[in-house]
Amino acid sequence: MMATLSHGAVTGNVILCLSVFLASTVEMVEALTIVVAVGYSQSWKSALRGVYVALGVLAILVAACGPALTSIPRTQLHVVVGGVLLVFGLQWLRKAVLRSTGYKDKHDEDKIFEETSLLVRQQASERAAFVLSFKGVFLEGLEVVIIVLTMGSSAHKVGLAAITAIVAVALVAIVGGLAARQLSNVPENALRMAVGLCLISYGTFWTGQGMGLRWPGNDAALLVLVAFYSLGAFLMVAAFRPRVAKVHV
Repeated sequence: MMATLSHGAVTGNVILCLSVFLASTVEMVEALTIVVAVGYSQSWKSALRGVYVALGVLAILVAACGPALTSIPRTQLHVVVGGVLLVFGLQWLRKAVLRSTGYKDKHDEDKIFEETSLLVRQQASERAAFVLSFKGVFLEGLEVVIIVLTMGSSAHKVGLAAITAIVAVALVAIVGGLAARQLSNVPENALRMAVGLCLISYGTFWTGQGMGLRWPGNDAALLVLVAFYSLGAFLMVAAFRPRVAKVHV
């Protein structure tokens, strides 16, 4: 019995870390693209100032909202968090499926880089550079904060989720510093698909728990949910991709 519980807990921790890490990586690649474009085109000083201010605001939000989430009764928290993760996960998965089938253009970091660079050069001001950098980091970082707080609080492992996010952010920053213009090589659509599947699986699991459902195998049931939704996503891509091919013929 103890071995089963321990195995389930390990499975839950792995999926939690994987979800947070992949989500943080995707969002920070997008933020880094904007910051690098601003730095190259206008001013690294203004770009970095925008980064620092955005991180400061996000830290304040974490400090303010973190304790509030922990005060919510566990059952209600699971329902609320499960709903939030389902919404996030469905959005990520929908975009990933549409891009895989060709109905939506794949995310192009090089294109974002060029468009941001052009916008900065047109406005040509330190203030514009700061604002673009701030908005890029804050908006992408806000999604990471929401995922960390909701998933971490519901699993009572905010520290683990936060550390995972920090590792992902640091890794993206290091890789970005070494190859700032090679961000398009990141398989973002595959990452988005994986994040969407993990978030939907966690959302389903915690919503069920909040409504009194006892999952067979406890946290190990997450693996079954991931497999189930992965099969569904695969079938959707397989079903819609041929239709797109006929349209282009």
